[in-house]
Amino acid sequence: MAYNAFDLSGKVAVITGGNSGIGLGMADALAASGADVCIWGTKEDKNAAALKQLQAHGGRCSALRCDVSKEELVEDAFNETLKTFGRVDACFANAGIGGSGTTIEQTSTDEWRHILGVNLDGAFFTLRAAARHMMSREGGGSLVGTASIAGLVGTPRSIHYAATKGGLISIMRSLSVGMARYQVRSNVILPGWIHTPLAGPMLDLPLMQERVLPRIPMRRWGEPADFGAIAVYLASDASAYHTGDTFIIDGGYSLF
Repeated sequence: MAYNAFDLSGKVAVITGGNSGIGLGMADALAASGADVCIWGTKEDKNAAALKQLQAHGGRCSALRCDVSKEELVEDAFNETLKTFGRVDACFANAGIGGSGTTIEQTSTDEWRHILGVNLDGAFFTLRAAARHMMSREGGGSLVGTASIAGLVGTPRSIHYAATKGGLISIMRSLSVGMARYQVRSNVILPGWIHTPLAGPMLDLPLMQERVLPRIPMRRWGEPADFGAIAVYLASDASAYHTGDTFIIDGGYSLF
């Protein structure tokens, strides 16, 4: 008999920030594996393009406009997702933004709060809505956060970004303990240098090519598609007993 634990037929997944980059890479793999997928994003045009890509796999998919830094919008989006699909089995708190690359004395209070509002508050609002839903039904579920290796290493020009990612790592570890009794598992993904629409222009700079790329043992930038397999695993029954883990996907950068 074939091993089919990775078949996601009948499961519903929500991916915030799912209309591009790593989020879309995960959403595409989830849809290709049979899951019904709902992506949240702030830009209607990007939502529409991503939705068309996901629908090509033949399953049920939807896209909602949602700014995760707004508590009421997250609650509305989650309720709308439940109305459409009836349940959520896996929730990927993936939405995030980067900073301007300033040192601490140059970082304004407004920028600090803006980054924390999207990356940390947004993840909290999303995970809280999903946790309440999963606690209220049988079958548990999977909560996944997208952090960054910036939460582990020193990033002198992005302390606000690093703070949010370190905070998310701690949130997911805490949830892995607190939610386990409800058969809800919680894990966090830490990307390294990934060539996304957001990070691509920076990674294409000669200085990055000369100084950073050689430090990656795999000798290439990561791609959004590199996160498809881990998303499928964490949404699937194959990870039913796997919680509290930190998945570093950086081509070996943090070890070299």
